[in-house]
Amino acid sequence: MNEQIYTNYRLQLPDEEILGTLVVRDGAIADIQPGIVNQGKNGEGEILMPGSIELHTDNLEKCMSPRPGIEWPLEAAATYHDRDLIGAGITTVCDAIAIGDIKPGSRRLRDFAPAIDVIEKGQKEQKFAADHRLHLRCELSYESVCEVAEQYADNSLLTLISLMDHTPGQRQFVSIDKYKEYYMGKHGISAAEMEEFIRSRQQNQQRYAQQNRQALVNLTQQRGISLASHDDATADHVQEAVKDGAAIAEFPTTVEAAQTAHNRGLQVLLGAPNVVLGGSHSGNVAAMDLIAQGFGDILSSDYVPHSLLQSVFIVSEKTGKPLYETMRLVTSNPAKAIGLFGDRGSLEIGKRADLVCVRDDGNVPRLSAVIRSGKRVA
Repeated sequence: MNEQIYTNYRLQLPDEEILGTLVVRDGAIADIQPGIVNQGKNGEGEILMPGSIELHTDNLEKCMSPRPGIEWPLEAAATYHDRDLIGAGITTVCDAIAIGDIKPGSRRLRDFAPAIDVIEKGQKEQKFAADHRLHLRCELSYESVCEVAEQYADNSLLTLISLMDHTPGQRQFVSIDKYKEYYMGKHGISAAEMEEFIRSRQQNQQRYAQQNRQALVNLTQQRGISLASHDDATADHVQEAVKDGAAIAEFPTTVEAAQTAHNRGLQVLLGAPNVVLGGSHSGNVAAMDLIAQGFGDILSSDYVPHSLLQSVFIVSEKTGKPLYETMRLVTSNPAKAIGLFGDRGSLEIGKRADLVCVRDDGNVPRLSAVIRSGKRVA
């Protein structure tokens, strides 16, 4: 029997905080008691909470291409990505792999299959510190998106499919100027090329988006895969997502969309970088405004893994709610949204010992240890 004892920790339980002791046996939580014992690891009053669960991060892409024009070796990139996540306290992750892109010939179009392969290989060979799953980000205006998604529909790691539509003039990019600023900066598209680029994107959306949406919805329903909408801006967008059977509304861009999604029972996912920065880089609604109104259920680190834990503490400070409540945004709520709450996402006897130990100095929370299935990994 393999046993670890964590004592004198501020345990963040599902509905309360206690100063107490948590016992791990053979990778699972075996006991939780108030009070301090004279054996095991003494936390000296540090916070002990569940490991974070990330549903939408494209950090792997950043590791694959750390600078424009640079292509990092894929297995090394996946290893760096995994270390970024576990070092941020993320013990379960849905790696968001883009299927389709706005730019012909991009690395996204070439490397989605190798990226999925390297995740599968690392997970199978137990090379990763975090538990990795797949999230297919399906760009509806990409002609072959359904064909690609079908290839991975029975993959054991596939946990989530989201429906993307980054066409200029709607959803995330209602502002054409913001669209130009973002894509000219990110992809190096010249001002002279931009108008034709926008026309091409809008034409592809008209040509492919609706039929691709219906085919992908049918696929998720047939295979029992969780579905997410993305960048909903209006009540009509949300109603369409509800009709499609979506469980999650990712990054709604307006109060109207977030409120409608909340009222219709969708789990509203917001960006942790938006919380840390105090607003949206695209000029859309601020995540804290939605959380303050009760319209936020899940936080995602998106493109900054370390923002996830920090955002939980910021929400606690700004709302006056206890940490055991605000941590649900990154623990139990995402676990429930993708059907994993039975074995993770909260400190409860019998669940996996996915734990993070945190020192809070009132500025940026600092991780002192990360434990996955009872084994310290960072």
